[in-house]
Amino acid sequence: MKIVAGLGSIDEYETFVKAGADEFFCGYVPFSWAEKYGVIHPLNRREVLFYNVQIGSMSELQILKKMVDYYGKPVKLTFNSLYYTGEQYPVIAEIITQCMAAGFENFIIADPALMLYLRQQKINCGIHLSGETAEVNRGMLEQMLPFGIRRVIFHRKNSLEDMQSCIKEADFPHEYEAFILNELCHFSGAFCNSLHCDELTHLCRVPYELGNLHKKEETDAAQKDVAETDRIQGKEGKGLPLDEDGYLTGSTGCGLCALYRMKQVGITHLKLVGRGNYTDFMEKDIRQLRKVLDILEKSDNELQYQRKMKASLFPDGCSQNCYYR
Repeated sequence: MKIVAGLGSIDEYETFVKAGADEFFCGYVPFSWAEKYGVIHPLNRREVLFYNVQIGSMSELQILKKMVDYYGKPVKLTFNSLYYTGEQYPVIAEIITQCMAAGFENFIIADPALMLYLRQQKINCGIHLSGETAEVNRGMLEQMLPFGIRRVIFHRKNSLEDMQSCIKEADFPHEYEAFILNELCHFSGAFCNSLHCDELTHLCRVPYELGNLHKKEETDAAQKDVAETDRIQGKEGKGLPLDEDGYLTGSTGCGLCALYRMKQVGITHLKLVGRGNYTDFMEKDIRQLRKVLDILEKSDNELQYQRKMKASLFPDGCSQNCYYR
């Protein structure tokens, strides 16, 4: 299985390659798009300018391509919105054509209408089905066959059983990617109604409590859940293996326990979310994941793998913020 890491800027590429990443994904939003459509009609659902989430100019893409040629670790570009307006499809097709001319051939796309439009325009780019897609199942993948999708990225709520069913039963002999570390999205991508932009706080970052205000026992239980979540995410950090920087591998989403089963199921690529994350934290995640994959290769069974992995990464207790239970 290969590590696919998120890039927030071209400055991170070399660092992450040396840490052990095999592939990358990043957003590309030309200023002309941001100027015309703002945050209301996003290109990839990450309309951020004030910190490193995506690339904003063709010159940066050209520099990145030279780095790809040197290190040999490919980069795919994201177009993650679930839909676009009619006037935007020709604009996006032109952007993708320019990116292909710059040397980028694979694009993460969530909108089936965009896939159809690209094929109608005879644009033969590589398409990876986005993890922002609302649902992935055998019937849905059969509908996607005419688009020539090269890779399926399962969303966060797909169980291992779902993945196995899709891989073994669907006539879709390609690559399969699954989330492995960081950002266990509350809303599973497609169902998020937040705007990821500079002006507003993301909805998943707004404090909230779960419970019935009319039932004290439920409210008390909800408060305990919130306190436990805070502890898991390192806000208190007691009893958890935080490093000197206060960082815990997998604190905001972890699927490491399931790696053995993911390999058995047929997952070929592991998605390590990181756009907007601190560069040193991402570097640590990549190194830790590379270490864990080495443990996986040397393990004879799932129990042996989990024992070795937890002893290496979580000697004082697992973060418990799991993708796959």
